[in-house]
Amino acid sequence: MAARESSLDVVQRELTAFARRARATAARMHPELSLVSYTILSHLEERQGCRATDLAAHYMLDKSTVSRQVAALEKMGFIERRVDESDHRVQLLHLAPGGEEILASARSSRQESIQARLADWDPEDLARFASYLVRYNADAAAHP
Repeated sequence: MAARESSLDVVQRELTAFARRARATAARMHPELSLVSYTILSHLEERQGCRATDLAAHYMLDKSTVSRQVAALEKMGFIERRVDESDHRVQLLHLAPGGEEILASARSSRQESIQARLADWDPEDLARFASYLVRYNADAAAHP
C-alpha cells in the first residue's frame, strides 16, 4: 500500500509540474493565446461549434467565466457567433478565420516543442506514454 501511495504522490506532483509548464509554455509560444483560450478554440474546432453553456458544462466552469473568455476571443476576432440552423433562438460559437489561423500556428508550435522534448525517446516508450495519457484522460472524463 505504501508503494501505491508513493506512486500516487509522484503522479500528483508531476501532473502539477506538467500543468504549470504547459501554462508557461503556452504564454511564450503565443502571448495572445492563453492555454485556456487554446483549449476553447480547440474544442470549437473539434465540435464544429457549440453554445457558450456547452463550454461551461464541458470545462465545469461558471457561465460568467466562460462569458469573459468568449468575449475576449470574439473581440480578438478568433471566434464568431452564428444562429443555430435548427433553433434560430440559439447562437453557436464557431471559429472565425483568425481563430483557425492562430490555432493552426499554436498547434504547430506546440507540436514542434513536444517533438523536440521526445526526440530521444524509444518508440515503444513513446507509444506507451501516449497510451497512458489517453487512458488517464478517458478515466478522468468518466469520473470528473
